[in-house]
Amino acid sequence: MSIAFEAPAALPGLARAADAAAGDAASPEAMGRLSRILAKDGGKAKSEGKAKKQARAVLFQLKAAVADVRVHDYEGASKRALKALELDSQNGLAWHVLAIAREKAGDVVQALNAYEAALKLLPSDTAVAQDLARLAQRLGYLEIAEKLLRHYLAADPDHIEAINNLACVLRDRNRYDEAIEVLRARLQTAPDSALMWNTLGTVLGDQGDMGTALTFYDEALRLQPDFAKARYNRGNARQPLGDFEGALEDIEAALPYAAPGYETAMMTMARALTLLGSGRLKDAYDIYEIRQDPALPDAMIIVADGPCWTPDQPLDGKRILAIGEQGIADEFLFANMVPDLIRAVGPQGKVFLAVEPRLVSIFQRSFPQTVVGAHQAVRKAGQLIRFAPFMKDQGAVDGWLPLASLMAPFRPNVEAFPDHAGYITPDPERVARWRGELAALGDGFKVGLHWKSLVLKGVRSRYFSPFDQWRPVLTTPGCVMVNLQCGDTAAELAQAEAEGLNIWTPPINLKDDLEDVAALSVALDLVIGPGIAGTNIAAAVGANTWMIQAPDDWHLLGTGKTYPFYPRMRGWAAGSFGRWDGVMAEMAAELARISSARRNAA
Repeated sequence: MSIAFEAPAALPGLARAADAAAGDAASPEAMGRLSRILAKDGGKAKSEGKAKKQARAVLFQLKAAVADVRVHDYEGASKRALKALELDSQNGLAWHVLAIAREKAGDVVQALNAYEAALKLLPSDTAVAQDLARLAQRLGYLEIAEKLLRHYLAADPDHIEAINNLACVLRDRNRYDEAIEVLRARLQTAPDSALMWNTLGTVLGDQGDMGTALTFYDEALRLQPDFAKARYNRGNARQPLGDFEGALEDIEAALPYAAPGYETAMMTMARALTLLGSGRLKDAYDIYEIRQDPALPDAMIIVADGPCWTPDQPLDGKRILAIGEQGIADEFLFANMVPDLIRAVGPQGKVFLAVEPRLVSIFQRSFPQTVVGAHQAVRKAGQLIRFAPFMKDQGAVDGWLPLASLMAPFRPNVEAFPDHAGYITPDPERVARWRGELAALGDGFKVGLHWKSLVLKGVRSRYFSPFDQWRPVLTTPGCVMVNLQCGDTAAELAQAEAEGLNIWTPPINLKDDLEDVAALSVALDLVIGPGIAGTNIAAAVGANTWMIQAPDDWHLLGTGKTYPFYPRMRGWAAGSFGRWDGVMAEMAAELARISSARRNAA
């Protein structure tokens, strides 16, 4: 089976359902299987012609490698497997052991390469296909994972773990009906499978049906009370339903039983976000640092000269590099604390800001006391590494930190967030030009629209309303609609035109011309959208902004509807995933009231 891997897709930075994919390449059962193979035939694959002495040496190294995996010495296991491969490079079992060791060590690129080599040498070994499929799914190689699992199931069509994992892949490819059917068919003959009830819960949860998902997680836990993934997933379902305490209780109960590495880091991150969402900021901040853990596939590893600054260290007179993290929206959001950092270092200190290249000019205008430059990122061994090349010309710094880490010293509670209209300064000349452009569109209340993310794969899709449900807003009398949505919008705009709705698209690149997007947002009467980069830009520059808030949006910090980061922004609670008609009707009614009042006052 030929496999071609491309760069892994970044995973969304959200509290995620525990990976419902079943199995562990390094589980005691898996190691027992390898030990039995080694005991039976020496672990040889296509090596019958080798000298007996060499075969014994290979066997010795592989047995030692399996023993190392059992005690979690993955580096030692890797060295043993490599020694075996030096003796016999065509030994498929050695490649499989090496793949397992590299995966558990977090070296996913080498793990993928080793699994692929093992599969080529052992094409009928379904365990290799299963292990590779599980890792491919985790890294976002969904098409490849599906092919591998179907290859596996062709040999063993009733295998519960493989069926479960295929359903997970179909779920992540947004093929929800197929995923449900795969699980339903097997649950008819295996109704006591806690594993599959848990996965069925994740399929419903990814679509936003948290109530039904909760029922399936409860069933999984009834069948298997110590099922940590199901308990964690139930916690993630309880939070959007408003049960923060119950969510935290489940997540904390699941954590002691989480597998080391990715699973522990993922659940810890969810614990941090739940604490933040419930307003327990001081309890959350130290835990939130887990976002930098290399065990998380979308973690950002910062490479910078000097020590990493921590909140217990002084800032007065220091030279500090703050590095933007996560995405565009997050860089605007966490810039909320930059004025505090500037005051803290004082006139004898200096702040350096590393931001996304498209943001350098607007951040430099907003914070003229700082030196702003572009950060860059590369992927190495599957890990996102971010650095600030412009700093080579700036001299030494006393410390560096990721931008969100400024919350701990400067925002110990919600009351510490300043009441302001905005803290990012748009280009005034651009603002004036866009006001002229909008005036040319005629009378009417000018409303800028965002409605989706550039990334809509898997669980992210539940956070965005289908375009046709925006109709009550789009048809509000007295309003002129302006498209601010970046990416491919051809289908939605054509749909609007076919329904007689006019949405004006400005002649700029809405994805890359962020200076113009910021200025246009200020020039508009109102900007509406979900919590994406565009609405964060609008709120940060002080534009009149309405944001549709997801049920599990931790940025509310326990306040209900208010975003402490943007205190003048108006929040609109979606209520629950997948039910957008209520919030759309409420926004349309308020928009009609404002538009009517404006017309009457004219």
